This record gives sequence, C-alpha cells and structure tokens, in this order.
Amino acid sequence: MTISGIGVDLVSIPRMRSMIDRWQDRFLHRVFTEHEIAYCRARRDPAPHFAARFAAKEAGLKALGTGLQLGVHWRELEVRRERTQAPTLVLSGKSKEIGLFKGGSRMLLSLTHEGEYALAQAILVGD
Repeated sequence: MTISGIGVDLVSIPRMRSMIDRWQDRFLHRVFTEHEIAYCRARRDPAPHFAARFAAKEAGLKALGTGLQLGVHWRELEVRRERTQAPTLVLSGKSKEIGLFKGGSRMLLSLTHEGEYALAQAILVGD
C-alpha cells in the first residue's frame, strides 16, 4: 500500500450548528449527499455528525491536494459508514479522477467529535 496524500481538518461544532440554522437545506444540499443528510438527521443531535463529515470532506480535499478547484465539488466526497465498519470517504466525479491520477485508489478516514470540535483525518492510498 502506498500513501498518495494526507489531510486533516478541525471544525467547530457550534459554528456548524449556526451554519445549518442560518442556511438550512440550502447549505446541507450544497455540501452533503442525501445519504449523509439522512445519517446525520437520524442522530439525536445532528450537528456534531455534520461537523465531522464537513471536516472529512476538507481533509479529503487536502489529501487530494486540490481544495475546491479543478472542478471538484463537495458532494463528490461522501462519508459512508456501515454498521460495525470504519467510516470511509468515497470519491466520485472529478475528485475520483484526481485521486486515481495521484495513484490513490481509496481514501482511509478517521473521524471524532468531542466537546465543541469535530476532527477528521483522510489518507489517500493506492494498493
């Protein structure tokens, strides 16, 4: 396994909560996939879960080395988590093309949230 990129990001949960309160579905549907929105809204307090997913997308963009440039969009990086499985960051569209070009076939992901912060680390790896 080879590492093609690493990214980390920290998000303020209160800031995420205020973004959601202010922009509502307009913000959520611009940044998150339907699957991510459903997952977070199923939680007692969705804000920490949205914040962790936002951090994951930012960390993924850093691992790709692109940010939101070169035609990459927020919804092309999707956090998926199956029961009893670690979360993964699934790439699609332009983000997947860039990942493959850099030699990465998948994105490893670690998420946590505690107190007022959510943290994510993403590692672009090739097999």
